[in-house]
Amino acid sequence: MKKGKVVLVGAGFVGMSMAYSMLNRGGIGELILVDIDKNKTIGEEMDLSHGLPYAPQKMVIKSGDYTDCADAEVVVITAGVAQKPGQSRLELAGVNAKIMKQITESIMQSGFKGSIIVASNPVDLMSYIVWKVSGLPKNKVIGSGTVLDTARLRYLMADYLKISSKNVHAYIMGEHGDSSFVPWDHAYVGCKKIKDIMKDNNHPMEDLKKIHEGVVNAAYEIIEKKKATYYGIGMALNRLVRAIIDDENSILTVSTYLENQYGQNDIYIGVPAIINRHGVRDILELELNDYEQEKLNNSCKLLKENFINVYKNI
Repeated sequence: MKKGKVVLVGAGFVGMSMAYSMLNRGGIGELILVDIDKNKTIGEEMDLSHGLPYAPQKMVIKSGDYTDCADAEVVVITAGVAQKPGQSRLELAGVNAKIMKQITESIMQSGFKGSIIVASNPVDLMSYIVWKVSGLPKNKVIGSGTVLDTARLRYLMADYLKISSKNVHAYIMGEHGDSSFVPWDHAYVGCKKIKDIMKDNNHPMEDLKKIHEGVVNAAYEIIEKKKATYYGIGMALNRLVRAIIDDENSILTVSTYLENQYGQNDIYIGVPAIINRHGVRDILELELNDYEQEKLNNSCKLLKENFINVYKNI
């Protein structure tokens, strides 16, 4: 594998937001753009490359094809049909599943042996399909999961408490969608539990529920107002790619394969995991209370019910 080489499959808003984030942040040696619309990738290559004189470091940006995956360290899949106003992520499953199968087969035909990051919705189901079709080890296929949801949570908590979001340590777990939940007993500001902060400052606990509702409804609200979400997820994907390329051992809430963790098996879902150059190094198994475990079980049940219908039709 070529150190720092990333292939992006899907040159839409999400993919190009990630590419632009990479251009500004640096740390990526080579970025290859692949899309069904070849002219689009050529145009994007030109546009991004013209910003290189002002970028923090040298970076090769090229329009390419699936053969470029052969020596890539990471492939990011953002291709697929976009979520429409009022449409749930799970309703996208049927169409995008077929697209994921075709893309994954094309990637693997190149001889690719790196890590695949899946960002296409519904991401938990699509990640499972990519893993099944690719034949890669489970730690090498990672969904963006609740990385963006967790960023939204940290932002909203920070805004509520008037503190830097970098000092908020909390996670969204479960489906990247309506059945997600927050394990509030594991939510901290600095080294102090958020529940204690709420109590000490006479903030109603009900406000935590409102913050979570704000996270769940964020995508629907953004889509209603501007038709799509892409900047936030673009930044989140860049963060995830860097965790792999830089061998960070960072904790991120990705969609990963559960093998008896949290009492679940044979499913991709969003949980905190340690990410390094091997993909998912370990899953952090938090101690959930009965309510939280029930929420996770419900999230898994919902995904499995939808997966059966989707998988048999691709």
